[in-house]
Amino acid sequence: MSRTPACVPASIALAVAAAIAMLAVSVPAAVVPPASAATAGFPFGVVLVGPRNDHGWSEAHYIAGQYAEHKVPGAAMIYVDNVNPAAKPGVTVPQVVDDLISKGARLVLTTSDDFKDGTLEAARAHPQLPIINVSGDDAWKAGKNYRAPANESNFMGRMEYMKMLGGCAAALTTRTGKIGFLGPLANDETRRLADSAYLGARYCWTAYRGRSAASLAFKVTWIGFWFNIPGQTLDPTKVADDFYGTGYDVVMSGIDTTEALVEANKLAKSGKRVWAVPYDFKNACAEAPNVCLGVPYFNWGPAYVKAITMVRAGTYHQYWDWNGPNWRNINDPDTSAVGFETGPALSAAASAKINALINSMSAGSVALWKGPLRLADGSAYLRSGQTATDLQIWYMPQLLQGMTGPSK
Repeated sequence: MSRTPACVPASIALAVAAAIAMLAVSVPAAVVPPASAATAGFPFGVVLVGPRNDHGWSEAHYIAGQYAEHKVPGAAMIYVDNVNPAAKPGVTVPQVVDDLISKGARLVLTTSDDFKDGTLEAARAHPQLPIINVSGDDAWKAGKNYRAPANESNFMGRMEYMKMLGGCAAALTTRTGKIGFLGPLANDETRRLADSAYLGARYCWTAYRGRSAASLAFKVTWIGFWFNIPGQTLDPTKVADDFYGTGYDVVMSGIDTTEALVEANKLAKSGKRVWAVPYDFKNACAEAPNVCLGVPYFNWGPAYVKAITMVRAGTYHQYWDWNGPNWRNINDPDTSAVGFETGPALSAAASAKINALINSMSAGSVALWKGPLRLADGSAYLRSGQTATDLQIWYMPQLLQGMTGPSK
């Protein structure tokens, strides 16, 4: 399925068109005050970078909004999707936030690192509005980029663990020893996720399959954005096909959409032995179950509920959360911020090894962000026995030694 911003149903298109039309209306700087306990409803705004039905990142956020509506009495989502240069050229995050405020939003969540600067601008313009940028670090006081006003927060899921599981599934399945990684744009977040996938693959290649680390090929190709924008990014369909055409029989996706899975499915129908590991969305495997090894996914619902509950109760304060899995059940929808859904194409033996790795990581007996590790340029990253700190992982400067591909 092509993911050049996808079409949405007519009713949604009309709603979005109406929302954009209102962006020209001047909205006062004063914001809607926090909801009191007596307020019957609680409108909250969600700004999506892609279509709400992309089978990836944006759909996962849309489903989280629905989860919050179900869990928090009176909560009502107001969303605007496809806020990106291809679908809505010239539309800015502050404009969308103004529009959401005019519709009564008492909390706004902007759901892309691409919205980082726009969220900061909107937060400064509306100091009484609780606003949260998902995946950023402006509100992390211990981080390198702390600059957020008091009303702005961030949260993110510790996807690194689940990318390790995806990498493990790829390494346990590949017949050629060649794994491709379809990356978006290169930054700290995407480097640490690609590195995590490699670490999981290398561990399972060596510990479970008994092969040498040097015999594993792991190549990263960046397309330039989180999904295809014709004329501005590499075409992810072609990148996936290039991987499969040069002996990479498993392609892991780091982008918001499902081209790797779609292309693997096409090739499998022609008799090729190829597989894919999609990303972001729990139900992604349903698109092509016969080639899907599993999907590392975000479960944003609990974080949405926390934010809405804080604002409704009048206890909202600036915070920065990097939420991990519930190791007792990484797929618990009410408690785990990230999960891994085993795919139908993963063998029973490989699935058992994935479970073994989950148990080992949970117990702390396997820690993959641990030295000795070197960066791609050969410089030291972690010395022998050293465990990476949150700062070292979050601000990942390069790909790791053993991987192929540019770090920028």
